[in-house]
Amino acid sequence: MKTLRTQPAQQNAQSQQESFLAISQVSKIYPTPKGEYVVLKNVNLDVREGEFICVIGHSGCGKTTLLNMVGGFSEPTDGTVTLHGRSITGPGPDRMMVFQGYALLPWLTAYENIYLAVDSVYPSKSEAEKKQIVREHLAMVGLADAAHKQPAQLSGGMRQRVSIARALAIRPEVLILDEPFGALDAITKEELQVELLKIWGDHRCTVLMITHDIDEALFLADRLVMMTNGPAATIGEVIPIPFPRPRDRDRIMEDPEFYKLRNYILDYLYNRFAHDDE
Repeated sequence: MKTLRTQPAQQNAQSQQESFLAISQVSKIYPTPKGEYVVLKNVNLDVREGEFICVIGHSGCGKTTLLNMVGGFSEPTDGTVTLHGRSITGPGPDRMMVFQGYALLPWLTAYENIYLAVDSVYPSKSEAEKKQIVREHLAMVGLADAAHKQPAQLSGGMRQRVSIARALAIRPEVLILDEPFGALDAITKEELQVELLKIWGDHRCTVLMITHDIDEALFLADRLVMMTNGPAATIGEVIPIPFPRPRDRDRIMEDPEFYKLRNYILDYLYNRFAHDDE
């Protein structure tokens, strides 16, 4: 098979001064009764503004831990995570996270879940402005007619749409997605992937997304970050995804390069970094 062009794990794509989002020499260590447990070790990644990054790796390799540090829900034991050169020390409206479990308040309607976020971030906006933002983002994800339904009355795909609309309604600079489509059926997943790409194309916020789905990563990402196994996981390789945008799923899957990349990633995950059964 032809050698693929990858980026060395420890090589930064930009200098620290030029970085939009920079993860530099990051390690995460938890104390345990048996001693220190190293989740991540010496992780380095520079992310360009407007870039779509997918992160893939086996369970337990620290993917969520890494993105939680970008979101400000956790801090590195060593190293720094910076946005515009400023250290991230806590959550903020410039970074929004969408979880696999939706994280919607069940007693509020779809409209009210989004309104609550908008009202919290933009308290000085007029009531009319806030309502308009909510309506626009419900329409953006195709849920204008479901605005007054509670989460229990919505399908899984519709709930995830509400979560994405809520995140985008406050105009974050970084959208963090933790396996957002992992619990959905295949048809709904593909529909939402296309929808996500359209929304990202319109707004071009920076996206960091965890996935276990290689085909999903190849369809969505500008670059694919492949983690080594834990403990003491790090970035093994970073693969630029060569398919031009806008992307058409059928056209990509007819491209021989798609299968070269797919086989390369499979080999990485299931041969070079396969789980040790012991």
